Amino acid sequence: MHDVPVVTQYASPEIVFAIAYEDHDPGDDPAWATSGAASQEEYRRWSRHLCGMACLRMSLLHRDGDSPALFDLLAGARHHGAYTEQDDGSIKGLIYGPFARYAQAAHGLAAAVHPQLTMGELTGLLDAGRLVMASVHKSIRTPAENPPHRGGHLVLVRGRTPEGDLVFNNPSGHTAATREATLPASRFADFFAGRGVALDLRPQPAPLHTPAGHTSPVI
Repeated sequence: MHDVPVVTQYASPEIVFAIAYEDHDPGDDPAWATSGAASQEEYRRWSRHLCGMACLRMSLLHRDGDSPALFDLLAGARHHGAYTEQDDGSIKGLIYGPFARYAQAAHGLAAAVHPQLTMGELTGLLDAGRLVMASVHKSIRTPAENPPHRGGHLVLVRGRTPEGDLVFNNPSGHTAATREATLPASRFADFFAGRGVALDLRPQPAPLHTPAGHTSPVI
């Protein structure tokens, strides 16, 4: 079990509920500047897409005790092609392959892409000491409700309880209990898209590369 600090994709965790459920404008976040965004408009445009950067920042804080700000991480990830802006103005990302290369090149963090990941394989990675950025439906913050589909949002799974429940940090959790959450593996599976990125916090002797032809899924 890794004791990973909680980081939300929004600078003010207390307004996540309003953003998620009351259509609150994230650009009105009073602490937006602490994210490293260059402007309030940049923050408004990108903050909904930063679950992966929040997972990365949590991992770096856990490993190093320090981390670049969210928008500094975003700039590096965009430079490596982990996010792309479409002609219609929409944002595509997080794209796993470029993200894995960025994590290794910029932060010495080995990131293994798993385009197909069973629950058994996920728990095996946790038992081997990995952190796992797992693709789940965003409604995992209200686990009593059934999701309309799986995937689309990233949480950082950081271990298992002795009973086998999964412990994870959710960058868009709207309460303290949903930001640092525990779910039975069987219920987590109802939200889990069967893909993700495993992070190895151990020092790496050489850069790791995504194999040629390796599929690179998006969140």
